[in-house]
Formats: sequence, structure tokens, C-alpha cells
Amino acid sequence: MQRVGVIGAGAWGTALALTAHRAGRDVVLWALESEVVEAITRTHRNQIFLPNIPLDPTIIATGDLALAARADVLLLVPPAQHLRATCRALKPLLPPDIPLVICAKGIEKGTCALMTLIVEEILPNHPALILSGPTFAKDVALGLPTAVTLATTEPELGRVIAEALKTKTFRPYVSCDPIGVEVGGAAKNVLAIGCGIADGKGLGANARAALLTRGLAEIVRLTVACGGRAETLMGLAGLGDLVLTATSMQSRNYSLGVALGKGQSLDQILGARRAVTEGVYTAEAVVELAHQKEVDMPIFVAMDRILNRNAAINAELHSLLNRPLRDELDA
Repeated sequence: MQRVGVIGAGAWGTALALTAHRAGRDVVLWALESEVVEAITRTHRNQIFLPNIPLDPTIIATGDLALAARADVLLLVPPAQHLRATCRALKPLLPPDIPLVICAKGIEKGTCALMTLIVEEILPNHPALILSGPTFAKDVALGLPTAVTLATTEPELGRVIAEALKTKTFRPYVSCDPIGVEVGGAAKNVLAIGCGIADGKGLGANARAALLTRGLAEIVRLTVACGGRAETLMGLAGLGDLVLTATSMQSRNYSLGVALGKGQSLDQILGARRAVTEGVYTAEAVVELAHQKEVDMPIFVAMDRILNRNAAINAELHSLLNRPLRDELDA
């Protein structure tokens, strides 16, 4: 596992490339944007997506996908809605049996496919693992203490990759529940937008706490219906990631929600951003998946209506607060 290829040079991909370098690996970082390749090569910085973080000169930035694919392990870090296209582009280029670590968090619109299902469909001869957990790219890039989950159905392979990526401050914990890790990592982005809306509207800490706990209950129900484990959602990729993403302005999802709560339009917010805010695109897919699995997720339905169907925030809030009371632990 000496050679690590990183596919996607956004903030998270760049931070992971820096982490793999600190772990002693030889790193090639592929970027779609030619200006990112040029900047990293010339200045050893990715000012567009991860500004003011110096990168080691031995990290090779490239626009040549084949060069990045010549690795012992590949970290896939495109936006979730572009993972399918990325896998198709990689298919003729990959060495046999190279493990693929999916670092994107989302559920595909239209198909409701989890990220591992996409990889297994297009690249069936390659082990697919999922890396998730409470991570802000800047903190990881700065070398601040971070713990993540590396989920796989092949735990021995997972432990080998975890050892290859670990540093003094970056600790991967292996899980055997990819479904739980994926659902938790994807759905929390939507819930983080909701928590941001609550704070942007000044609804108070009680409201945010209620959204976090009742929203987490909805995520657990969906996870179990998809075949994952409820206890996974009490770990790094569930509760850990949710608390981080739904309480800090460093989170693109939470900060977008705050802006919505203060009255800005979604188009206005997204138009001012270059980085992807995954929760906006995941909301519809979560609700459709819940419908397929016959899972009740009223908070997520409200978020989908706000983000994708022009529903008024106050109307959705009123609807949620007027639902019939039920026992807290009802399925």
C-alpha cells in the first residue's frame, strides 16, 4: 500500500492526499480543474479549495487519470452525484484488484444507490470500502486530531488500509457495516441544513437539540431498513459526524441552513459557492429511498420540500410541530 492515488482535489481530497503523505505514502492527486493542477504544481497550495495550507512538494498533482490510477489503493473523492461518471472513466485504467476507498458522502439521485453499490456495479472486481466520520478538511490538513471509520465487508483488508493511512493524529477505525456508515454519512448532511435553518431563524438551542435527536432516530430507522446496524449510528460515522456537521459554521451544510434561515434564497447561496454542498442534492434521494423502504422520515420530507419544492420554511415548521404525539421509541 505504498502508492496512493487520490481522485478529486477538492478540500477533502487535498486533505486526504496530505494525510497519506504524512503516513509515509507516495501520493498522486488527480484534479478535474487544470488551474488546480497548475497551482499545486507551481505553488504547492490548492488556493481554490483548501487555501493557505502548504502541501509537500512530493505530492504529485495531475490531470492524467491514468497516472493517478497506477496505485496500490485509490481514494475516490468526487462529489457524490459524480461518483458514477468517475468510476466509468476509471474502469479501463485500473490495475487488477486495486482496492477503492470511497470518501464521498451521499445517495445518488434518480437511483437512490449508495456509493458502494455504484462502485460494485461498475467496478465489480475491485474491493469497495467507505471512509466516513467527523472530519472538517481544514482540521485534517492542519494535522489536528481526527478519528474516522473505514467500513468494509473485508475487515482484514480494512485493517491493512487503515494502517497505511494512519498518522499520529489521523486514526481510522475499521467497521464491518458499510451500509450503516454510508447512510449515516449521507443523511446527516441533510439534517445539518435543518439545524442551520433553526439557528438562522433564532429558534434556540432546544430546537436544534430536538432536530438532532429526532432526526437521528429517522436516520437509524432508514439504516436498519437498508440492512445496516443501528449501533453504527452511535459511532463516528453517525452521531460523531452529525454533531460536527450540524453545529459548526465550518460545515457547508450547516452554514447553508443558517443562510436560508436568515432569509437568503437557495439559488443565491449556491451561486456564491464553488464547493459542493452535498445535503442539497441528497435530500431528495433520502426521501425517495425512505419511500421505497416504507420508512417514516417527516423531518427529511420537510427538508426535501424546502430544498427542492419551494416550500416555505415556516409552513414546514408548523407542519412538524403539529404532528400527532407518539411514544419516543416507537419504530
